[in-house]
Amino acid sequence: MRIDRFISNNSCYSRKDVRKLISQRRVTIDDLRVVSVSSRVTAEAVVRLDDEIVEARGERYFMLHKPAGYLSASSDGHHQLVFDLLTDEDCSELHVAGRLDLDTTGLLLISSDGQWSHRVTSPKKKVGKCYRVTAADPVTDDYVQQFAEGVYLRYDDVTTRPAEFVITGSHEGLLTIHEGRYHQVKRMFAALGNRVEELHRESIGLLPLDDGLAPGEYRALTSEEVALF
Repeated sequence: MRIDRFISNNSCYSRKDVRKLISQRRVTIDDLRVVSVSSRVTAEAVVRLDDEIVEARGERYFMLHKPAGYLSASSDGHHQLVFDLLTDEDCSELHVAGRLDLDTTGLLLISSDGQWSHRVTSPKKKVGKCYRVTAADPVTDDYVQQFAEGVYLRYDDVTTRPAEFVITGSHEGLLTIHEGRYHQVKRMFAALGNRVEELHRESIGLLPLDDGLAPGEYRALTSEEVALF
């Protein structure tokens, strides 16, 4: 792995920051001063920044404020990918924990830890995903009751698990679901004769989207946030 990626993956510094640190001759590999950002770090190498050892963190966890128009996938020939937004990260071992549709915005979790991601997304864990929904037609109290009882999805021939719906405006509400079927929120509204015009994921479980992140921005999760799942 390149030295700039190694340090950015295992510290609070971005790759841009690391390039500056290297230009200031503050980084060494096996006691040799690093002069190029393309210097390679082997598994056995000892990396130091200002004489402090930089240790590999292991698994990585991020939250991204996903904008519309980005695909939650690792490869695609037609659309921009959410991983394109992680400009300072080595994304080769990262994956999305709970995808969002191309036009859906909001909280997206990305990690290298498969078991952790399984706990986030597995229906057996019943982790709630809260979405802010803007509908084409008005929403009424009937929606609250029908979502709580479960909505029949004809294509899957199943009834959704009970969901919580809080009306926040004539055409808006917060819907919390506890499973993750294909286009589920849009199909639930369609089953009631309505259409979703805007969809934004506010939170997953007890983890809300950081309101300090603008669309397209991301940050590492804290250890406390990782431990929520």
